[in-house]
Amino acid sequence: MIGATMSDDPTYTRMVERYRSGNVPWDQPLPPPEILEVVPKLDPGRALDLGCGYGRSSIYLALNDWYVDAIDFIPEAIKEARKRADEVGAEVRFHLHEVDDLSFLKGEYDLAIDVGCSHNMTVPQLIHYSNDLSKLLRDGAIFLLYARLCIDNSEPVQDGPKGLREETINDVYRQYFDLNWKRLGETIVEDQSPWPSGWFKFQRR
Repeated sequence: MIGATMSDDPTYTRMVERYRSGNVPWDQPLPPPEILEVVPKLDPGRALDLGCGYGRSSIYLALNDWYVDAIDFIPEAIKEARKRADEVGAEVRFHLHEVDDLSFLKGEYDLAIDVGCSHNMTVPQLIHYSNDLSKLLRDGAIFLLYARLCIDNSEPVQDGPKGLREETINDVYRQYFDLNWKRLGETIVEDQSPWPSGWFKFQRR
């Protein structure tokens, strides 16, 4: 993360341990339902998959005629994602990089997907991230965000993402994005207690 080495970052350490052990509960053949709902309504263009993991969303997009840049900071995730993309003939440009500094990319993108990156960031990191996205996404582009939410009765975070308050998400992203819809619910990860979460569909102004 910005201002720290990878070895100092507990999120990095936690994620490396998961990928090395194969304990990746979100490893599914298809993207989340919210992505499967939104993407078919869009004309294919340029897409960013932020925190791509094993590449399920990236591969889906590429197989549906999108030009995809996919980013993750875990070497094991990128290695496996490249393998899976090659196996099905999906042309994805995978980048081993942190998502809180996107200055190495050049816009304009028509779609960005963040499934679980924002909720590991501090507010200053989130503001920097939002600024980077605003420069990369064209006017009218869609930004799909999934995040763990912190509410007053949330369980204390043990070995999971830090989480964000809904008002923090709104405050940070409203400078550049309009909120089209949100869907609040609960996420169940097999080795953790259920926690509140939400999907947000933003549109770049």
